[in-house]
Amino acid sequence: MASMIEAALGPTGFYDKQGPHAVLLVHGLTGTPSEMKPVAKRLAKQGFSVMCPALAGHCRSEAELRASKWQDWYGTIAQAFEALKVEHDKVFVAGLSMGALISIKLAADKGERVDGIGLLSSTFFFDGWNVPRLKRKWLLPIALYSPLRYFLHWDEPPPYGIKCERTRAMVHAVLENRDAQAAEKVGIFRTSGVTLYEGTKLIKAAMRALPLVKSPTLIVHSTEDDTASLKNAHFVAGQIASQQKEMFLVDDTYHVLTLDRRREDVARRMADFFQKCAMPAAA
Repeated sequence: MASMIEAALGPTGFYDKQGPHAVLLVHGLTGTPSEMKPVAKRLAKQGFSVMCPALAGHCRSEAELRASKWQDWYGTIAQAFEALKVEHDKVFVAGLSMGALISIKLAADKGERVDGIGLLSSTFFFDGWNVPRLKRKWLLPIALYSPLRYFLHWDEPPPYGIKCERTRAMVHAVLENRDAQAAEKVGIFRTSGVTLYEGTKLIKAAMRALPLVKSPTLIVHSTEDDTASLKNAHFVAGQIASQQKEMFLVDDTYHVLTLDRRREDVARRMADFFQKCAMPAAA
């Protein structure tokens, strides 16, 4: 059983076994398990076992990320979920950004076996204030749906989805130093058109999955998201089939909710939601 979990973790994933219920965390596209650690610590303090694997193709080189497809990323989480189900009574899933979309797809595929999901900064539309209108309306579609995607890249500009100046400075320092392990520490901030194209296919798969998701759902989104506006949160709330859903909107933070100023509030709300879902139903 332990070997199943180890096999699913990948190069930089982590697993902290605590109580009988587990939370499977899903980091974002081009991100790393490290971005989920503040949430993981809070969940562990409240008695949950926590696992966050490195998605296929991530935490290594840009070439390896380019070679991976969205089905590979999803496969990492599906494998991790099955490993956790062997050892834990209940398994919840929570993802950030594109990781939220993977969580949606998993909940649709696994049905009632997924005991609840947490959707942080769900990204169906790249319509945040830091994404130029011309780029999202014209340049990205032209580039992604043509052979240009094999040659173009998108360099993520500051603030890197982070409002906290201290955390943003730490990310910037790693990128400026061109640390050989930067991909493991903070992720890849130069995304190829090929990877973005795979992301659009994941978006379409998650859109089809939303009406099939019946697991209890917590939707968390920033009112100041620089990548994906509140339209994304309301879209999820309107399309998902779950009858037990809550929305938690936070200010004073940008896209990467797990690392930004409100990370403790986000982690606490998620832990409370999953604890409530884990309680036995009243007779």
